[in-house]
Amino acid sequence: MSDLGSFSQSADMAVAIEHSAAFHRDLVAQTIREAVAGDGVYIIDRSGRRFLDGSSGSGPSCLGHSNAAVRAAMHAQIDRIAYAHTAFFTSAPMEELADNLIADAPGKLSHVWFTNSGAEAADAALKLTRQYFVDKGEPERQIIIGRRAGYVGSTLAGLAAGGSDIRRKPFLPMLPTNTAHIGPAYAYRGMQDGETVDDFSMRSARELETKIEELGPSRVAAFICETIVGSTLGAVPAPEGYFREIRRICDRHGILLILDEVMCGMGRTGSRYAFTEEGACPDLVMIGKALAGGYAPLGAVLVSADIHDAIRDRTGFFWHGHSFHGHTLACTAALAVQHEIRDRDLYPNIRTAGDHLDWLLHERFAEHPHVGDIRGRGLMQGIEIVAHRPTKRNFDASRQIHARLTRHALDLGLICYASGPSPESGVGDHVLLMPPYIVEPHHIEEIVDKLGQALDRALEEAV
Repeated sequence: MSDLGSFSQSADMAVAIEHSAAFHRDLVAQTIREAVAGDGVYIIDRSGRRFLDGSSGSGPSCLGHSNAAVRAAMHAQIDRIAYAHTAFFTSAPMEELADNLIADAPGKLSHVWFTNSGAEAADAALKLTRQYFVDKGEPERQIIIGRRAGYVGSTLAGLAAGGSDIRRKPFLPMLPTNTAHIGPAYAYRGMQDGETVDDFSMRSARELETKIEELGPSRVAAFICETIVGSTLGAVPAPEGYFREIRRICDRHGILLILDEVMCGMGRTGSRYAFTEEGACPDLVMIGKALAGGYAPLGAVLVSADIHDAIRDRTGFFWHGHSFHGHTLACTAALAVQHEIRDRDLYPNIRTAGDHLDWLLHERFAEHPHVGDIRGRGLMQGIEIVAHRPTKRNFDASRQIHARLTRHALDLGLICYASGPSPESGVGDHVLLMPPYIVEPHHIEEIVDKLGQALDRALEEAV
């Protein structure tokens, strides 16, 4: 990260990175703020300053910070037992959480494989895919198709299946080579003049058919993508009808559909599973982030009965696992988070607050000369920043608009998730907003007001 992206504060109230034994994300910044407490939608640093968490970190903190019910559940569980290896024992929290997740899962989704993160969920989903076809007697199916400018995790397998060249480039010699990619179904940049949404949707989906035929249908195992694209594009939903056509294509060729809902799932868009709003059900679903609300690291893969039963009836076990698979305390945290979302009936608030956020973003930025697009669903909203609206021309990456904006937002007491432009997808600097599900109208107003101030300061500084 450049100096522009180094978010420092006064030395007496921050950790000096140069003298820290921790390997920090930003090795250029001199200092980093120290979080010492949480209060609802706010994080409090060592100086006592409050920061409105407008992006729930990178999405996990769906209940905000220091939720009393979740803390109580974790305290009670740790007094009993925090961990037992799942090769020898199961636990009530893991069993109850699996039941909870499957209770309203549509289609044939029947079982849950737990991981430690969303990135690990990607690896598990890809390995489940491979073992399923081997156990079915179709070992030639080994190609995974993803989408350009996509992201399905930071592991080597995730980077290979995802299509983010900027993330892949340093590790290309190490990445699996059994992957291919199609376009991102990104309407703001991809729709042609005179093209209807329906036409764009079908054209984008049928890229998958073309790619399958090019590679050989009997060699393709799965198609993987995010239901709503998160960090790489900034809250980009697929056009209406896209996933229904994708599902038909997968069924026609006997390949699996894997949907990544690590960021957009677990209520973020106003539905527990974002794909239920698309009219298509996947064979495997990756979840994480808001699953345990940031109170513990946890991810999972929801698995269809067909896949589970094929592996059970042939091999008898999944050739995969981690020491902390189904971690008792992490599952306790996730179960408490899911109960809080249900018991407090937060889904209506997600939808109402999402509508309010969308309205205020349009009110503030619809005519802004450097905001090209406003998009998203529920409490997953984004804006895309451009140098020239009529042509959608981006700012040069050297201007570091996203880093300047992040710095100014923090100075104003707002946490937001901004990323820079990418030549591979054409996306400009963009900001992702994902506030906690408990957000109130005045918090939404504070987010949009401070975001507007931060953007104007960043532009004034850079242009």
